[in-house]
Amino acid sequence: MILPFLYVAPSEKGGRGIFTSQRIGANTVIEMSPVIVLSSKDRTHIEETRLHDYIFEWGEKHKKCCVALGYVSLYNHDYSSNCDYDMDFEQETMSIRTVRPIEKGEELCVNYNADPNDKTLVWFDPRNRKQKK
Repeated sequence: MILPFLYVAPSEKGGRGIFTSQRIGANTVIEMSPVIVLSSKDRTHIEETRLHDYIFEWGEKHKKCCVALGYVSLYNHDYSSNCDYDMDFEQETMSIRTVRPIEKGEELCVNYNADPNDKTLVWFDPRNRKQKK
């Protein structure tokens, strides 16, 4: 299920992003999509490919990964995201929910740290690379 007013478009954050053509209220589930779960062995291989940037850690111990279908893998990162994602390990689905009202034309983003307000630097943040040198 993807709400019909969501669309993919070029993003100032880089690449493509998910946007809305109408206002959305807070705490609205805007997408619920199945995932393809991959083993920890498969994850090792996937992390060496371009798909690395589109997978999610999966399972209670985060050893597995998944490829989310629908638009889920296209939501861009923001440290103060306007959406959050939930994982249902039993049903093998992910859902995207707004955490505040979203205005028409606004890009919908999730925090890749799995908490809408977690400011921990993500792997691709340029400030993170500088710290590791």
